[in-house]
Amino acid sequence: MKKLILSAILCCLFSFGNAQNGVNGTLNFTTESIATVGSERGVVDMNGDFLDDIVCIQSTNVNIFYQQSGGGFVEANITTTEADYNPSWSMAAADFDANGYTDLLYGGGNGVTFMKANDTGDGFTEISGSEYVFSQRSNFIDINNDGHLDAFVCHDVEPNVYYINDGSGNLEFIQGGLGDYPSGGNYGSVWIDYDNDRDMDMFIAKCGGEVPRRTNQMHRNNGDGTYTEVGDEVGLADPMQTWSSAWGDFDNDGDMDVFIGASSGEHKLMRNNGDSTFTDVTSGSGIGVVTATGIENAPADFNNDGFLDIASNGNILLGNGDLTFGNVQFGVISGENGPFGDLNNDGFIDAFNNETIYYNTPNGNNWLTINTVGTESNINGIGARVELLTASGTQIRDVRSGEGFRFMSTLNTHFGLGADTEIISVTVYWPSGLIDRVDNPNINETLTIIEGTFLGLEDYLVNDLILYPNPAEDVLNLNRKTGLEDALITVFDITGKRVLNERLKGTSIDVSGLNAGSYILRVVNNGATITQKFIKK
Repeated sequence: MKKLILSAILCCLFSFGNAQNGVNGTLNFTTESIATVGSERGVVDMNGDFLDDIVCIQSTNVNIFYQQSGGGFVEANITTTEADYNPSWSMAAADFDANGYTDLLYGGGNGVTFMKANDTGDGFTEISGSEYVFSQRSNFIDINNDGHLDAFVCHDVEPNVYYINDGSGNLEFIQGGLGDYPSGGNYGSVWIDYDNDRDMDMFIAKCGGEVPRRTNQMHRNNGDGTYTEVGDEVGLADPMQTWSSAWGDFDNDGDMDVFIGASSGEHKLMRNNGDSTFTDVTSGSGIGVVTATGIENAPADFNNDGFLDIASNGNILLGNGDLTFGNVQFGVISGENGPFGDLNNDGFIDAFNNETIYYNTPNGNNWLTINTVGTESNINGIGARVELLTASGTQIRDVRSGEGFRFMSTLNTHFGLGADTEIISVTVYWPSGLIDRVDNPNINETLTIIEGTFLGLEDYLVNDLILYPNPAEDVLNLNRKTGLEDALITVFDITGKRVLNERLKGTSIDVSGLNAGSYILRVVNNGATITQKFIKK
């Protein structure tokens, strides 16, 4: 049974100051009540039209309110075989079998259930393993970077678990290797590229028990399918009590910072120093005015001023773009944050919680929404780094499935532009290594980028990076006037596919494993990117 849900059902205005243009404008929300069925877990596109839908779950039913392009929603109740485990703790969503329809992961207190959407999007196949998993945060992510989406689940009382996708939609259960503390304590996992080496790392917010059990972890992706826990090395090994964190570039300097939300005690703000280490900048940041603690923390640019904000347990801290926050909006969302997305396709991020849509009222600031469609990479582009350049500077986002603790928010990538009326370029660094660049896209629109459509490596070529011998046989030497110590080097073949990715040690690269042909070398050092061609004999 389907019915049209119009905005006239129930709409009332909640005002939190006067909406303003530009930096730190306050927020206005209008609310609409809808009668959902089951646990409210997601705001995510379910049918491949890139419009965010509302998803609620029962053991034998997926209740979806499909957003319509002309406004409003159409409700659909999709009956399923009984799920062995409901999403009592978290839900993640992505198209892990690449059939064009979004699949779901239910993280329950005793195990994990996958609801795999069929090829018409009007039914699900239930897949549950027999393994005991006390689930907390769950994510879809390509763990081994083979182009297929895997799933990761935090385990509360044992080492973490993950499910490796064989490329045909079959998932292999694995326990251990990504957070192995015997009694668990793993709560809020989030996958980000914290060290700007173009692969996804994982931070785990941990809680409860003895100090080692509740010490936060950072798992660095080594680029070869393995991970190393480096929390202490980078300055994030903190035994604070936390269930989730909000990661984003809060000072627009090109790397990911983090707000670690306390479940008890005080929140923390950590600045990425640009060298893969972090410094505590809580003092003077303004986050201390938010003393309410809880389990939900997530980033978004709610007022579209070009600076990321933080949602923390229903409060919104408006960012100034310099790792300070002002004009905090208290109690904007009732209770927990809920999932976030654009529920009326107006370019402003909305929320959903307690059978209520919180529509974010436009304030005159500009925006851009980007849909990433992978071809060599996973179909959702999860794990891609998206960079947007305007006259005001550069903003970055990582495409993620699963933020905060409990909810599943949009897979679309959203940027606020403030008063900027032109975009110089949008660049997507795909997990495969391909790079797409779109110049001068329109503002206040949705841009769909299909991997491999806008290859732009030639734009980055320079003449002052000398490579020798060229052609090279086994070793390629680099000679440049400025130092290249510990630079990130990436080699692409002529199609733009990444074939080598590592930190530079010394001034030479081992290229003996490459096939004969033409290649492009990209060097990233101290925030600068230089690129040059070479030939392998």
